[in-house]
Amino acid sequence: MLDLAILGFLYDERLHGYDLRKRIAALTGHVRPIADGTLYPLLKRMEAGGLLTRELEPGQIAAPRHMLSLTAAGRTALLDRLRDPDELYITDENRWFVLLAFLRHLADPPAQAAVLRRRLHFLTQPASFFWDGDRPLRAADFDDHFRQGLFAIATATTRTELKWLRETLVTLSGAGTDQA
Repeated sequence: MLDLAILGFLYDERLHGYDLRKRIAALTGHVRPIADGTLYPLLKRMEAGGLLTRELEPGQIAAPRHMLSLTAAGRTALLDRLRDPDELYITDENRWFVLLAFLRHLADPPAQAAVLRRRLHFLTQPASFFWDGDRPLRAADFDDHFRQGLFAIATATTRTELKWLRETLVTLSGAGTDQA
C-alpha cells in the first residue's frame, strides 16, 4: 500500500521526502502511521529499482534537500498497478482507498471501469463479520447494540459505495449502458 501511495503522489509532482511522508500520513496515517524507518528504506529500494530518482536541491532556509521524482519506469509501474491491482486492493478497504486516490492517473475509462467492476462484484457477494456455519449473520441476529452498530455503519457505507460505483460506471461508459 505504501509503495502505491509513493508512486501515486510522485506521479503528479516532485516532492521532498518529508512532504511525501505528510501526504501519505494524511491518506493512510490514521490507519497505519508511517515511520521514517519504513518510508526511507522503501524509497531507497524504489530508487535502486529504477522507479524514482533523488536529486539534491538547495534548501530555501536550511540545508539542501533531496527531491524525489518518478522515472518513466515508475510511471509505468503505477499505471500497471492501477490497471491490474492485486486482489487485496479490491477487498481491503484501506488499500482500496489508496487505489481509488490515484485511479484518475489511469486515463483509460474502460480500464478504470474494469477496476470498479471488480470492486462492485466483491461488494455484492454475501458477506458478514460473523457467520453461523455457511450462513452470514445480520444485525437482527444480535441483541448486542455494539454489533448492531457495527452492521449499521458497515451497511450504510456499503450502500453509499455501491451507489457511487454504479453511477461512476455509467459515467465512464459514456452511453449509460454499463449497469452492473
